[in-house]
Amino acid sequence: MALWKPDPTFYASPRDAVSAPPEKLAYVAAFDRAAEKPDAIAVLDVDPGSASYGDVVGWTDLPYLGDELHHFGWNACSSALCPYAPHPHVERRYLIVPGLRSSRVYVIDTKDKPTAPEIIKVLEPDELAKRAGYSRPHTVHCGPEGLYLTALGGANGEDGPGGIALLDHTSFDVLGRWEVDRGPQYFAYDAWWHIAHDVLITSEWGTPSMIEDGVVGELLLGRKYGHSLHFWDLRKRRHVQEVDLGDEHQMVLELRPAHDPTKQYGFAGVVVSVEDLSASVWLWHRDGDRWAATKVITIPAEPADASRLPEVIAPFGAVPPLVTDIDLSVDDQWLYVSCWGTGELKRYDVSDPFHPVEAGSVRIGGIVGRTPHPAAPDLPLAGGPQMVEVSRDGKRVYVTNSLYGSWDDQFYPDGVGAWMAKLDSTADGFALDERFFPHGDAFRGRRPHQTRLQGGDASSDSYCYP
Repeated sequence: MALWKPDPTFYASPRDAVSAPPEKLAYVAAFDRAAEKPDAIAVLDVDPGSASYGDVVGWTDLPYLGDELHHFGWNACSSALCPYAPHPHVERRYLIVPGLRSSRVYVIDTKDKPTAPEIIKVLEPDELAKRAGYSRPHTVHCGPEGLYLTALGGANGEDGPGGIALLDHTSFDVLGRWEVDRGPQYFAYDAWWHIAHDVLITSEWGTPSMIEDGVVGELLLGRKYGHSLHFWDLRKRRHVQEVDLGDEHQMVLELRPAHDPTKQYGFAGVVVSVEDLSASVWLWHRDGDRWAATKVITIPAEPADASRLPEVIAPFGAVPPLVTDIDLSVDDQWLYVSCWGTGELKRYDVSDPFHPVEAGSVRIGGIVGRTPHPAAPDLPLAGGPQMVEVSRDGKRVYVTNSLYGSWDDQFYPDGVGAWMAKLDSTADGFALDERFFPHGDAFRGRRPHQTRLQGGDASSDSYCYP
C-alpha cells in the first residue's frame, strides 16, 4: 500500500482548512519605487508566542532592479486534490513572484530555509512574450493542471489584449496562452473560478499604458477603464458571457468566489464611480442559465477640504474610498473591504450574500485622516489598508499600505511610507493587534504590498469537496 501522503497543507474542503494549524510565517512582497535597490520578499514572524512576533525575520533580495513586485502566489494548493486532474504529491513549496513592471517571473523555494527563501529560477520577459504573447504579469493562481498567470499587457510592443498564461507545475516553463476564444475580452486583471463547475471569471483594470504612470484623468472621466466581468468555460478555455457593470463603475479589480464548491457566487470590488466617487462591491450569481451581477455594497466618498487633498482629487472636494482589495473568509461568512483612500477597513457579514451587513470598521492611515496605529499613537500614517489577507481560520487579518508605485505617488504625494498591520477578528469584535506593527525601516526602504501566509490563506486556495 502506498504511504506517500499529500502535502499536509492541502485541504479537501474549506471546513478542513478552517480547522488547520495557524500560520507561523508571512511572506510579503516589498518593492523599491525608485528602482535603486532590488525588490525583495520579506519574511515576517506571525506567531504570537514568539519573541520576534511582528518582526521581519527573513529577507530575500531579487537580482535585478525595477521589477515592482505586486501580486504573487503558491505553486500548488488544495486544488491539487481535485478529482479531474489530481496531483496530490506536489508540495506547496515555491512562491511564484511576478515583476509587474519588468515582466520577469521568479520562482522562490521556501522549503529548506523558510526564513531565507532561495530563488531557483527566473523566467525572462521574452519567454512570456514568445510563448504566451503577454507582458506585465499580475496575479498567480495554482490550478489543478497548471499555474494560471494573469497579465495586463500584450507582447512585442502591443498594449493589449491582456489575458492568462499557463505555466507548467513542475518546470515552471510557460506553456502558452490559456484562452482559445477570448470573445470581446480585452482588459485583464484578476482571474478566479468555480472550479467544480468548470467556470472561470476574469475582471478588468486597464492596459499598461493606462496604469503604469498613474491614473489618467481623461481616461477615468471618459469611462475608459475596465467595467465588466467575463465568464469562461474553464475546460474549453472559451469566453461564455460578459456582464457589464456600467461604465460609471471604473476598474473592476479583485474577485473572491465562494469557497464552498457547491456555490456559484462571488464578490467583485469596484474602485470608483465617476458619478459620485463612491466605491462598490458586486455579487455575481446565476440567474437562470445566465450570469448576473448585483451591487450589494456602496461606500460613499467623504467630503474634505480641497486644500488637504492631492491634485488628482482636489477638484472634487471629497475623498473617494478607493476599494482596491477585498477578501472573503474561508467559511464564506466575512467579507473584508479595504478603502485605501479613506484609510478604512470594513468587515461585512455576508452569510446572506445578497444582503451584506456591516459588522466592524477600523481606521488607519488615509489621505486626510492619517490615523495612527495604536502601537505608535503619535505617528501619522500615510497610505491605508490596501492588500488584505485572511488566515485560514478567519481569526487574523493582515493588511499592507502600498497600492502601486505611481498611484501611491498621486494619492499620497508627500510619501506613502511603509507599514503592515494585523487585526483580530471574531464574532464579537474586530480590532488592531497592538503588538503587530512592522513599519518604516523594518522594510529597508521598500513598500510592502501583497502578503502570502505559510501553508495557505483565504485567497490562495480553491476546494473541490464541500
